[in-house]
Amino acid sequence: MVKKAKKSTEDSLAWEDAYRTRFAGSKFGSDAIGLFALGLQFNLEDLEAIGAESITGGGNDKKCDLFYIDKEEGRCVIAQCYLALSKKPAAPANKASDLNTAITWLLSTPINSVPEELRPNAADVRQAIRDDELQELCIWYVHNCPESKNVANEITAVEHTANAAIHKLRSNSPIRILAREFGAKHFDRLYRASGSPILVNSDIKTTVPTGYAINGEDWKAYQTFVPGSFIYELFDKHGADLFSANVRDYLGSRETDVNINSGIKETATNSPENFWVYNNGVTALVNRLSVRKLASEKLQLKMQGISIVNGAQTTGAIGSLAKAPKKQLMVPSRFIWTTNKARVQDIIRYNNSQNKISASDFRSTDGIQKRLKEEFQKIPDAEYEGGRRGGTSDTIKRRPNLLPSYTVGQALAAFHGDPVIAYNRKSEIWVTDSIYSSYFKEETTARHIVFAFALYKTIGNKKLEIVTKQKNGQDLTKTEREQLAFFERKGSILLTCAAFADCLEAVLDRPIPNKFRLSFGEKTSPQKADAHWTDLCPPLFSLLTTLNTAFVANRIATDQAKKAIPQFRNVVQAIAGPNKQIFETFASKVKVD
Repeated sequence: MVKKAKKSTEDSLAWEDAYRTRFAGSKFGSDAIGLFALGLQFNLEDLEAIGAESITGGGNDKKCDLFYIDKEEGRCVIAQCYLALSKKPAAPANKASDLNTAITWLLSTPINSVPEELRPNAADVRQAIRDDELQELCIWYVHNCPESKNVANEITAVEHTANAAIHKLRSNSPIRILAREFGAKHFDRLYRASGSPILVNSDIKTTVPTGYAINGEDWKAYQTFVPGSFIYELFDKHGADLFSANVRDYLGSRETDVNINSGIKETATNSPENFWVYNNGVTALVNRLSVRKLASEKLQLKMQGISIVNGAQTTGAIGSLAKAPKKQLMVPSRFIWTTNKARVQDIIRYNNSQNKISASDFRSTDGIQKRLKEEFQKIPDAEYEGGRRGGTSDTIKRRPNLLPSYTVGQALAAFHGDPVIAYNRKSEIWVTDSIYSSYFKEETTARHIVFAFALYKTIGNKKLEIVTKQKNGQDLTKTEREQLAFFERKGSILLTCAAFADCLEAVLDRPIPNKFRLSFGEKTSPQKADAHWTDLCPPLFSLLTTLNTAFVANRIATDQAKKAIPQFRNVVQAIAGPNKQIFETFASKVKVD
């Protein structure tokens, strides 16, 4: 038996307050709500860096406000954003239908006819589809209004448009198309889940034939198997709230051989007696649980609150059956409870196969990372997690002093001459020993990380400055138009970081045998380091077109980058004389250990 949970109205607009605080004064404008959605849904941390790569230029973006692709995760997000400045009963449905336009331009229009600012994104997602590098395409209409039926109908039409376009690119594509209205209700659910992983707080009972308890130092668990009808009823009453501790909701099912959810439903319907041996079952967090032996010798489980941390697809597949499953269907189940909040997050991280362990987590106990964390304590206004992931809390509450682990890895890789690795293989920086040891070594210091990280952020801010100017309807100079075209290419920010680092001998007017020794000193904060780079960069930004040959199909390429970067260095050497004062001022602030 499952009692209907009472709907809480307390702090119903808390997510909006968090959004406004998080992006106060942001250069992203109304598109920031798309970044907020991206961070909440996928636990992404450095939203400023992601925004610099993902927010598209204005004017001719063909209704695509945000384009985010992560081939390592097999995910692409295409979003249209709308921010109502006053209360409205629903978001305008025509902006949802605009996503049809975005999908058509990105996936179907002949590539040479796609506007220049959108062409790199179109080429990237098409190639990813052809190469089977995507598992899911998320198409979002993100807004701060209540969800509506009219918008839902438009979103359904967008799904069909995307499905047809994808199958023209790859006829047997297994990509999941996840189109959604990402409105106030969904924001509220994700935001509440970030504060507590358990949103379903009702009292829940079920009867099981057997089971056993296991106790840890600060946790308890109960292993058993529950009737499929129990799972069916839970899903029917609570829907997506059951998955508040799971990064993904139920993904739906299609009648294809490769779709696991369709297979789960097939087993549940036609072979329920074998479900227990075919399926891994579910793992759930509860607030507490008690067991009572009944006269029938069966056991009654009574739990307070529940969230599925592993097994969302099993739960959704059973819950979406046409009718309750037969009594023979039993689902392997494990229930865990603890009052240790840190333990809860670890349980979610390690149990949720869809929310796999962040690659950087594997290095959080590494000796070098421990040393770096200690060194960062001496640097003003700087936080470093040492490989540890911050998660949703960093999406909600901006930590302006944080240097996120993934971004630090990318900045170091680019600064030391590997922009392609930094762009295409950011997880491998942390996972692969040979790559990790190239950037995180005994010579790597916290003050050098600040030096490299600040350069990366300065370049990203330059792109945002031009994009914002265009979105605000301001006229761009010829140079700015050329720079924007450059920055729209995939991996351009990291390429620029590598090129600027490579020309430092010309800037400092001295040999640099080991770039790991460069810093602004341990008393320089990341913000002050940004200011130092910002003072140096204007003459370097004027030379960005020198790097255009580093791209193939609007994406950074290894061989081409190796040729383009030395050419850039030579040009910087040639302009050193006219920019002597700027270069000397910067050089006076640089320390060489």
